[in-house]
Order: sequence, then structure tokens, then C-alpha cells
Amino acid sequence: MVAHNANFDHSFMMAAAERASLKRNPFHPFATFDTAALAGLALGQTVLSKACQTAGMDFDSTQAHSALYDTERTAVLFCEIVNRWKRLGGWPLPAAEEV
Repeated sequence: MVAHNANFDHSFMMAAAERASLKRNPFHPFATFDTAALAGLALGQTVLSKACQTAGMDFDSTQAHSALYDTERTAVLFCEIVNRWKRLGGWPLPAAEEV
């Protein structure tokens, strides 16, 4: 799961899985990516609108906090952060002695 402030969204997913009586809950906390934390590291911004703007993305504040709009912006922001990391050398990181 990719989310901005993933703990908040994860709690809803966990509650829904419990209501559905899922035998194997697929929403383990280790399977989340929090774009608030990633954007703080990569862009110096943790607020979704500011992170998007810092990344050079459009952000329409009149649509902010719409679940669909925020989800779409979060997905694009996640891809931008991953692609930015790849442009900087990506994975795997060089060993300490190579730097």
C-alpha cells in the first residue's frame, strides 16, 4: 500500500479486513510505503501539496482532500520519488568503500 500518512489509511484497511473476517490479512504494516516520510527525505516536504509542488508536479488545492484526487497525486508523487532515486544512481547503493 502506498499512502500519504500511511498509518492513518492502514488503520482503515485493518478495520475493513477485520469486518470481512479475512483469514489472512494482506495489509501487513511492512507492506506500506508512506509518501509523507519519503517526501520528507527526498524533497524536504511532508505536506502532500508542498511535496508535489517541490517535485514539479501540479497540485490543485481546490481538489485537495478529495480521496480520489489525493490518491492520484500520492501515486504520482511516489513514482516521482522512486524515479528521482533511480536517476541519482538507484539500487543497489554503492558500498561505503566505493564512495
